[in-house]
Amino acid sequence: MKIVVAPQAFKGSLSATEVGHSMIQGIQNVIKDAKNILVPVADGGDGTLETLVESSKGKIKSITVTGPLGESQNAAWGALGNNKTAIIEMARSSGLALVPSTKLNPLIATTYGLGEVIFDALNQGYRDFIIGIGGSATNDAGAGMAQALGVRLLDSKGKELDFGGSSLSKLSSIDMNGIDERIKESNFSIACDVNNPLTGPEGASAIYGPQKGATPQMVITLDKALTNFADIAEKDLGVKTDKVEGAGAAGGLGSGLIAFLNGKLRKGVDIVLDFVELDKALINADLVITGEGQLDFQTIYNKAPIGVAKRAKNLGIPVISISGSLGKNFSVVHEHGIDAASPITSKPMTLEQAFENAPELISSATEQALRYLKTGAQVFKNQI
Repeated sequence: MKIVVAPQAFKGSLSATEVGHSMIQGIQNVIKDAKNILVPVADGGDGTLETLVESSKGKIKSITVTGPLGESQNAAWGALGNNKTAIIEMARSSGLALVPSTKLNPLIATTYGLGEVIFDALNQGYRDFIIGIGGSATNDAGAGMAQALGVRLLDSKGKELDFGGSSLSKLSSIDMNGIDERIKESNFSIACDVNNPLTGPEGASAIYGPQKGATPQMVITLDKALTNFADIAEKDLGVKTDKVEGAGAAGGLGSGLIAFLNGKLRKGVDIVLDFVELDKALINADLVITGEGQLDFQTIYNKAPIGVAKRAKNLGIPVISISGSLGKNFSVVHEHGIDAASPITSKPMTLEQAFENAPELISSATEQALRYLKTGAQVFKNQI
């Protein structure tokens, strides 16, 4: 019997790899000769860096960069085990969590630090990039990132623009002559799970600006600035991005990654599942076991367990989920490929107790799920 074990990390408790090993222990308690294939997964958001680094036997690198408000900031990025791919989460260099709530200001916040991280990876020989763009503090359409990589953003007098989204209102021309030559030989896969266009009522400024500290007047200013950026990018680069789905992600960074780096926007979970070669692992599998910290109605929105389930269902493989807990309206996952779901807790306990005993709880829950399946096969044999 071939079983593919493809869990996401249990946030705050165990990595995806650790969860998987606990699941396999539970399987072996029931089916000792099962062929268990461990494929740790993630959805392109928080924790993806660690999951891919650990599963590929890569390394986490660290560099001091320019933070969102111009301060020095330590930022980690992942050098994956294939020695070709770098994984970068923009939130590590330009993220909302890096700025105190009282200092949030998307008018001046910059993605320059992201460009510095990319530059560091280029210097270390990496040419394939996976970039996660959630959780930004910025609204500059990746202008700072581009500047860090050698792009000149000029006003009508030929002066370089200052940092920040509001400066884009002064943008008159884009000079790509100084961009790092290695960019042309690199590939950028952008993990993007929102569909917002760059501008307008559903755009970057209107939808995400307020959570970054934008007042209603700031939203208007920033939207006009991004509109000007889109116009100049089309004029000077021949790239029209303002209405592209996802262009408004991370304060317009989706647009900038397309315009400056020829980035390709895809759902984060699909990028990850392709990288870990889940489809290859699923060939001739009899069962898939997935899971995450909490399975609930939000799981169906591009989360890893549903991504795993959809691919398994394409091959007619049954899927069960073992999760830390079952949250609000979790049963909706049954409409999206997960056949059965079980929590790891068997009695009332605190969150701290669940974290502390997670390996044993996961193993036990997986064992019981397999025993149910085995019993069910006997009960329903020749009856269904």
